[in-house]
Amino acid sequence: MTTPGVDDAVQEKPEKEPVTERRLHPITPLRRAWAPVAVVIGWAVHDPDQTQRQLTRLTTTTLLIALAVVVPAAALYGFLTWWFTHFAVTDTELRIRTGLLFRRTAHIRLERIQAIDVTQPLLARVAGVAKLRLDVVGTDKKDELAFLGEREARALRAELLARAAGFAPETAHEVGEAPARELLHTPPRDLALSLVLTGATWGSLVAALVVPPLLWMATHSVWTVLATALPLLGAAGASSVGRFVSEYDWTVGESPDGLRIDHGLLDRSHETVPPGRVQTVRIVEPLLWRRRGWVRVELDVAGSSNSVLVPVAPREVAEAVVARVLPGVTVPPLSALVRPPRRAGRCVPVWWRGYGLAVTDSVFAARQGLLRRSLALVPHAKVQSVRLTQGPWERLWRVADVHVDTGANKTVTARLRDAQEAAELLKAQAERSRTGRKGARPDRWMV
Repeated sequence: MTTPGVDDAVQEKPEKEPVTERRLHPITPLRRAWAPVAVVIGWAVHDPDQTQRQLTRLTTTTLLIALAVVVPAAALYGFLTWWFTHFAVTDTELRIRTGLLFRRTAHIRLERIQAIDVTQPLLARVAGVAKLRLDVVGTDKKDELAFLGEREARALRAELLARAAGFAPETAHEVGEAPARELLHTPPRDLALSLVLTGATWGSLVAALVVPPLLWMATHSVWTVLATALPLLGAAGASSVGRFVSEYDWTVGESPDGLRIDHGLLDRSHETVPPGRVQTVRIVEPLLWRRRGWVRVELDVAGSSNSVLVPVAPREVAEAVVARVLPGVTVPPLSALVRPPRRAGRCVPVWWRGYGLAVTDSVFAARQGLLRRSLALVPHAKVQSVRLTQGPWERLWRVADVHVDTGANKTVTARLRDAQEAAELLKAQAERSRTGRKGARPDRWMV
C-alpha cells in the first residue's frame, strides 16, 4: 500500500550532483625535485675535503648504476604522490585527499574560507602554472593546491568564492572572477626611493659592513666572521632588495569579494583582503618619508597572513584606500590626537611625546613613536576586550595604559593616559564595542 503523492515527491526530488575528483597539474611532482640536489650541495659545501675524497673513489660504472637506480626511483615516487592526490568541490566544502602510504583527507568548509590567494613562483610562471593558497578560520597553516594550470587556478578560485557566497552549484561555474577597479599602483621609482629613505635598510647595511671586520680583528676566526656576516648580509638584503622584489608593481584593486593585491617581480602573488575580516589598520610614517608626505599601510587580518596593504603612497591616497577597507571610518587628523599629560614624561622621558589618542564614533585610534610614527586604527566592532594596566611608577604619577584586544590576537595600546581618563575610557570603549558589533556588516564574501 502506498501513500498518494509520496512517490511523486520522491521522483520530483532532484538528484544530488555527483562529486568529481580532479588531479593537480602533471608538472607538480617536479616542485620538490630540487630538494635532494640541495642536500647534496649542502653536504659538499659543509665538508669539501670529504666530498672530494668520496668522489675520487667513485668509478664511472658505479656512478652510472647509482643514477640509473636513484633517478627512476625518485621519478616513480613523485609520480605516485601526484597520482594519489585528488581534490573535489562539493556544495559545502573543498576536499583534498593526499598521501601515498599514510592517507590524509582535508574537509574545508566553504563558509570558513577567509581568503584565497593565487601565487606564482618564478619557475611556475615559466611553466604556466599557479598555486592556490587558502586561509581558513581556526587554522594557522594555509592549505594549498600546488600546482594547477594558471587558468584553472583562477577559475577554481572564482568557483569557490561563488559557492561560499551562496550561488547555486549549477551557476557557480558561470559566475567567473568578479571584476576589479584599480585603486592604487605603486611606481617602482617611488618604491626604490622609499627603501633608500628607510632607516632599517641603512642600519642593517651598516651592521653588515662594520661588525665582521671588528670580529676579525678581535678573533681572527674565519668561521666566526662568516657565521656573523652571512646573517647580517641576509638581513640587509631582505630589508632592501628583498622588499623591492616582493613589493614590485604593487597594485590594489576593489572587487565584490574584497580588495585584491597583485605584486612581485620574480614571484607574482594575487592576494585578497577579505571583507569584514580586517581587525586593525596601521598607518606608518618613517622620519625621512615625512617631507614627501608618504606613508605605509599595514593590516592585521583575522585568519590571514596578509600584512601589507600599501607599501608606500601619499597620505591622501593611502587614507582613501583605508576608507575602502574600513567602510565608514575616517582617519583622525594629527590635530585630533591628544597627547598624554606632561607628568607622563616622568615614566617615559622624551618618547612620551610620540603617544596620542583619538576616539571617534567609528574607531579607536592610538599613535606611538617619534622617529617612526605608527597610527593604529581599530573599529569599535572589532574590539574583543578592553584592559587597563597600571604599574607602581605609573600609579605614583597617576597615569595608566588602556589595551584594546582584537580578533587577530593583536593588541593596540593607548599609553600613559591620565588615570581618571583611562578609567572612563575603559567603560566607554566596552559600551562602544557592544553597540558597534550590533551594527557591523556580515563577514561574508560578496555580501
